[in-house]
Amino acid sequence: MIKNSEIIVFKEVFLNINKTNILNNLNFTILYGDFTYLIGKTGSGKSSIIRSIYCDLPIKSGRSIIDGTDISKIKKTQIPFLRRKIGIIFQDFKLLPDRSIYKNLEFVLKATDWKDKFKIDERINEVLNQVSMIDLKNRLPHQLSGGEQQRVSIARAILNKPNLILADEPTGNLDPATSKEIMNLLININNQGSTVLMATHDYDVISNFPKKTLRLEDGKLFELSKKT
Repeated sequence: MIKNSEIIVFKEVFLNINKTNILNNLNFTILYGDFTYLIGKTGSGKSSIIRSIYCDLPIKSGRSIIDGTDISKIKKTQIPFLRRKIGIIFQDFKLLPDRSIYKNLEFVLKATDWKDKFKIDERINEVLNQVSMIDLKNRLPHQLSGGEQQRVSIARAILNKPNLILADEPTGNLDPATSKEIMNLLININNQGSTVLMATHDYDVISNFPKKTLRLEDGKLFELSKKT
C-alpha cells in the first residue's frame, strides 16, 4: 500500500446491468485509505458497480484496476486471489443459516487457506471482539438481531485484513440507532487502514457521517463536495 496511490481506478468503463439499463463511461478513482459513499436511487446501478469491483459482473469495455489488478483483463483463475484482498458487506448479511457465528467465520478462513487451528481461533476471537460479538459466537444467525448479524458480516469482511471493504447498503435494513453503531464500526475499520466504498441511499447516514461522495444518476457518475 502506497499512501496517496489509487486502489480503485475506473476509466471509461461500460457495464451492462440488464437488457435495458447500462452504465456508460464511468470514470473515478479512490485512493488507499479513503472512505467513499456511492449514492443514487434504487436501481440506479450502485450494486452493479460494487459487483464489478469484485468481478461478479463483467466489464464490457474500458479499464478498471482494483488494488493493482487490471480486472478488465482478469482471468477466472485469478478472481479468487483478488477477492481475498477485498472484504464484502451485504445488506442482507448472507450468513450461513445452519452454522454458528464462529463456524461462519471459520468457514471463510479455511476457504482462504488458513490451516493452523490455533491461529484460526485467535483471529476469529479477535474480529468478534472488534465488533463486540464475542459473547454470541455460538449462536445461529436467526438467533441474532439484524444489527448483530451485520456486525458478524463486518467481522467476516475483515477476517483477512483486506485493503478494500465494499459495503452494499450495510444499513439498509437497520433502524437509525443501529445504523449509527454500524457506521462507527466502519469508520473505525477505515481509520485502521482499510479503504471503504459504501453504496447507500441512506441520506441520514451521509449527513451524520460526511465523507467523499460519488452520485450515480441517469447512468452517469458525479463527484459531490463533502459537507462538514
